[in-house]
Amino acid sequence: MAETRDITLDELASLAYAVLRHNGFGADHTRAIAETVLAAEHDACHSHGIYRLIGIAQACRDGVADGGVAPTVVDHAAAVVKVDAGGGFSPLAFERGLPMLIDKARRGGIAAMAINRCFHLTALWPEVERLAAENLVGLAMTPSHAWVAPFGGKRGLFGTNPLAFAWPRPNNDPYVFDFATSAIARGDIELHAREDRALQPGWALDRTGAPTIDAHAALEGAMLPFGGHKGSALATLIELLAGPLIGDLTSGQSQQFDAGRGAAPFHGELIIAIDPAAFAPDTKDQSAAAERLFEGIVDQGARLPSQRRRAARRQTKADGFVRVNAALVDELNQLID
Repeated sequence: MAETRDITLDELASLAYAVLRHNGFGADHTRAIAETVLAAEHDACHSHGIYRLIGIAQACRDGVADGGVAPTVVDHAAAVVKVDAGGGFSPLAFERGLPMLIDKARRGGIAAMAINRCFHLTALWPEVERLAAENLVGLAMTPSHAWVAPFGGKRGLFGTNPLAFAWPRPNNDPYVFDFATSAIARGDIELHAREDRALQPGWALDRTGAPTIDAHAALEGAMLPFGGHKGSALATLIELLAGPLIGDLTSGQSQQFDAGRGAAPFHGELIIAIDPAAFAPDTKDQSAAAERLFEGIVDQGARLPSQRRRAARRQTKADGFVRVNAALVDELNQLID
């Protein structure tokens, strides 16, 4: 088992900020990116936590991503906000476009925000949670690099193509899910490789197209969609809606743009906000029906998505520290030496 180290939340934040600033990010990008990766680490989602800082820092250090660019927000149409990230990472672009998205959703009942020309290596649930905090239903999706084979295929074509959703709940945590349409997140494959742990069957193929449980072979081959043809179809949906629909790249085009550098995916992101009040005269009825549905899930002994993450978040806050891979901390410290 890999050696771990306990690090306080203040030390963790200082490390994240230092890595980003030392590798070329301006103050606004540093804060927005750090908040997103720290949120994942606090939720014990290590594949999207501080581990992601390695690829993020590399993209800026190598001059691939712009760590100082100011995103441009455009009032594109009655229900559409467009944000040009300008070759920067997505968290700041999302933050800058969010007020207009919220305003449009409340005025028209539904609105969309397209973020273009962004690098992306972070989780989506912090974004939809921010919409839920405004009593809006939220959806977010994005492609990545062509790491995932279609159902029945053997070569990467889709990205991991995550989909996130949030439903606001009065006086309770929102209902939130955020999952890759691949069998597992790319970051989890990479962490398995770093720690020489075997994968589960059904996650990946090697470079010949044969099933593999070797994480290193999987990184040279292709990942698999979850749920067979159903996951493959959802991945296609996300490629289309967060790619051609918004005038941005598919996962295959992102991989071509990367040209073998191994940098973060470069593409677009689509976020949709829906105001429940625009669809029913009494939102109390909406909420009551939703709560009955959630209760029906829990009453059967099942758990709601994100319950584990929120429990970890509460535990992290109570402990005041997180337990992280010691070698990873050392590697991040090397980025600020």
